[in-house]
Amino acid sequence: MLVGVGIAEMRGLPWEREECFSTFVALQRDRARRLAWRLVGGDEAAAEDVTQEAFVRAYQALDRFRGEASLETWFYRILVRQAHNYRRWRAVRPLWPRESEEECPDPTAGVQGDPGLRRRIAHALDQLSRRQREAFVFVYLEGFTVQECADFLGKPSGTIKSHLHRALVKLRVELADLNDGTGDAPQTGGA
Repeated sequence: MLVGVGIAEMRGLPWEREECFSTFVALQRDRARRLAWRLVGGDEAAAEDVTQEAFVRAYQALDRFRGEASLETWFYRILVRQAHNYRRWRAVRPLWPRESEEECPDPTAGVQGDPGLRRRIAHALDQLSRRQREAFVFVYLEGFTVQECADFLGKPSGTIKSHLHRALVKLRVELADLNDGTGDAPQTGGA
């Protein structure tokens, strides 16, 4: 349950619901944008668009929020759908080239570290299936629990665990050469 914005408050008068939603937006905006950035593949402008559209859609559907799930779960399901829509659109977009394509700046450009390594990791994440990537981003990059991730994606927690395991195996294989040379390579089998 989101601290400060409970289901009881969301069931109040329309202006009370809007005030609660405004508080929710203020508390979740950065995390939602960061999550969208990871789900759309590191495009800052697209992440901002996806986040804005998810908040707009949630606001428009606020009167239909029944409180059967937490507001956070309800919203993140909307955000994930918006990210799916964007990725589908991005896959089809090259079929209709525009005259001038602007290159989006790398939002991690100011971050310390090896840019080649960041590209390798981003490429490795892109090699995951959509479901594996979503589970990995929610749990390992955003710090949600497996159960929260399952709630957000509308899947059983066992399915999320399976997606996480497969994602980790693929990432270990894809990034195996980054081992520190101690011979302690990450294990890909179950223990």
